Amino acid sequence: MKIFLADTEATLRLGITLGESLTRGSVILLEGDLGAGKTTLVQGIGKGLGIAEPIVSPTFTLINEYTEGRLPLYHLDLYRLELQEVAALNLESYWEGVEVIAGIVAVEWAERLPYKPDSYLSVSLTYGHGGARQVELIPFNCAISEVIAAISAHLWP
Repeated sequence: MKIFLADTEATLRLGITLGESLTRGSVILLEGDLGAGKTTLVQGIGKGLGIAEPIVSPTFTLINEYTEGRLPLYHLDLYRLELQEVAALNLESYWEGVEVIAGIVAVEWAERLPYKPDSYLSVSLTYGHGGARQVELIPFNCAISEVIAAISAHLWP
């Protein structure tokens, strides 16, 4: 599904809809150039989960954990890492819920993952004209039809 996002507010609204709709164990793999809206989308997801704490980019910390919402949100940013560094992090513990409470996992710069979870939503953000963005949502082995229906209802009531 491709969606046109007119501005930052539209990107945030899409994230809120995702946050309200996603279920425990959902993984969102985000790709897009610097400034394409990846962090803004995750901020919206946090709002949709009811997280009051400001969602900030984990570029230097790598992983930010927000646990006070409807579900925990684990926000990962792989921008500064090389492939072998990412592999050593054992990130699958987040989406498998082995060492943490299962929640929503959002991974920025997901193209740097040497491995992917069995089930995830791929989100690709690209620039448009005048600050607009386009987002492409592609589910992989996940039942996302309810989420897509919720997004469609919010964007085109």
